[in-house]
Amino acid sequence: MIRPPKLNKGDTVAAISLSWGGAGAIPHRYEAGKRQLEKAFDVKVVPTRNALKPADWIYKNPKARAEDLMEALEDSTIKGIISTIGGEDSIRTLPFIDLKTIQNNPKIFLGFSDSTVTHFCFYKAGVTSFYGASIMAGFAENGGMFPYQMTDISRTLFQADPIGKVLPNDGGWTSEMLEWGDPKNQEIKRKTNPSTGWTFLQGSTIVKGELLGGCLEVLEFLKDTQLWITSEKWKEKIMFLELSEVMLKPDNFRWIIRNYAASGILHQINGLIVGRPYDNKYKQEYDDILLTVIKEEEGLTDLPIITGMDFGHTCPTFTLPYGVMAEINCEEKSFSLLEAGVIDNI
Repeated sequence: MIRPPKLNKGDTVAAISLSWGGAGAIPHRYEAGKRQLEKAFDVKVVPTRNALKPADWIYKNPKARAEDLMEALEDSTIKGIISTIGGEDSIRTLPFIDLKTIQNNPKIFLGFSDSTVTHFCFYKAGVTSFYGASIMAGFAENGGMFPYQMTDISRTLFQADPIGKVLPNDGGWTSEMLEWGDPKNQEIKRKTNPSTGWTFLQGSTIVKGELLGGCLEVLEFLKDTQLWITSEKWKEKIMFLELSEVMLKPDNFRWIIRNYAASGILHQINGLIVGRPYDNKYKQEYDDILLTVIKEEEGLTDLPIITGMDFGHTCPTFTLPYGVMAEINCEEKSFSLLEAGVIDNI
């Protein structure tokens, strides 16, 4: 995998709307994210040509969304690209994405949820991208960013040293929804729930593998496209999965996990890590299903599994770099990123 250059203070990063046009629909939320990102990391945020267009226009113009990505990659003044928000139709940009442009212009791309589609474009092009915060969810956190989030971004995107051991957030987590449409809510801090650590659901060994995964529902969009990763190419990977605010019913979750079993993917991977569900809903049901399918039905009795981790649709989160070597240590119950996701600037 090609690692992109790290970010530095004073760099310009582009805000891009590849899915829902939330930045145009709720401009004060976008501005809050832009302001907090610039203040925390001393960077300049500029929108791509169409990033702030009305949501309906964004929906109707998937080609323009893809062109924004290509232009930002080819613009030498842009050092990183951050998704404004997720959505549900980045998949419509695929016919207009040029993988060669991604490969020839490696830059940091950061986003989560529906950004899974774009991450798989980068992965197919052989370039590391970063599953994490977006402008409007994460950087625009009500009342200021979480310290856990700020520390993670600093060490993952601004330093070229191996990232090392990732610790669970111990400062409380939230998925409380304060209506974004009301500007007054922007200054109200969301209520947090106690952090109780991660669940080491199964496993007794130490395993290593390159990271690959995304939002479970969006991965379903990708199956059978040119971007999908076939069973044999999941070999020795550490799969990461998280679920959206849709809060998938347990039966649907079971069907999808059984599909990964039937396709052979679960038999190829070295380990599985799962993000905390939205509102932590169905956490126990999901854990039970994972054990039923993976341990009882498939006989994978020692495949390491960690659940309830700090990535995905609750806040704050840590960032997962695609293709970076990770380690699950079931003996000491730890998770580490053994490599850097970025390189020093040439």
